[in-house]
Amino acid sequence: MLQEVADLIPEVARPLLVAIDGPDAAGKTHFADALAEVLGRQGRAVLRTGIDWFHHPRAHRYARGRTALTVWERSFDFAALRRLLVEPWLAGPGAEFVTRVHDIASDRPVLAPVERVPEGGVLVFDGVFCQRPELINAWDLAIWLDVPPGESARRMGIRDGIPADLDGPAGRYLGAQQIYRDAVDPVGSADVVIDNTDWSAPILQREPSSSWVRQGDRLARWVSVPADRTDLVERLDELIESERVDSAPRERSRPD
Repeated sequence: MLQEVADLIPEVARPLLVAIDGPDAAGKTHFADALAEVLGRQGRAVLRTGIDWFHHPRAHRYARGRTALTVWERSFDFAALRRLLVEPWLAGPGAEFVTRVHDIASDRPVLAPVERVPEGGVLVFDGVFCQRPELINAWDLAIWLDVPPGESARRMGIRDGIPADLDGPAGRYLGAQQIYRDAVDPVGSADVVIDNTDWSAPILQREPSSSWVRQGDRLARWVSVPADRTDLVERLDELIESERVDSAPRERSRPD
């Protein structure tokens, strides 16, 4: 499965951004780490980080109580994430970025070293809410790891030492996931959906219908433009036609 996903990430000069999204305890961090390892073995310049390094301070997160709504609205500093990490990667090679701003364990700011976006680099980012409106246009490939709510609660209970029932803290996080689903339909907008209920045997539920994908020795992408932008359609047609002409075999001229 990891190799299949890695093969969906083309080798191009510009940096690429890959999101591993899904509910709490879906296995996002494990999957992202393993995917980065596969890409690294292929010689790709890989950068790994995630949403957990962009939490708001505890006082901000809990200022309005602990509910599903506050998890959704107040957990993460999406403005900092966009400004300090996503926008530099979208800007291209050489742009300066940082991978983290806050340590949730100590509840203190992090002075992360400033890095530069590598040419042809791949940012593998994991976390909940990756397809919020603040980030929805950022990703070249968005992967959704799907697990049922009961399995998510069970794993949270093991990982975090909390009651594995939907009436406790786990229910608060799953409630935030429902808000997320109602707001933006992250499953429907993801490029790839993987059933990760049994993480020893993940199941590919939907392959990408957008973004670049490998087809043998070629890369392909489905393109959509607004219906009133006929100028873009004409330009694309001209580009495709010019590529066909340039790549067509040429007849050798013969002397009279």
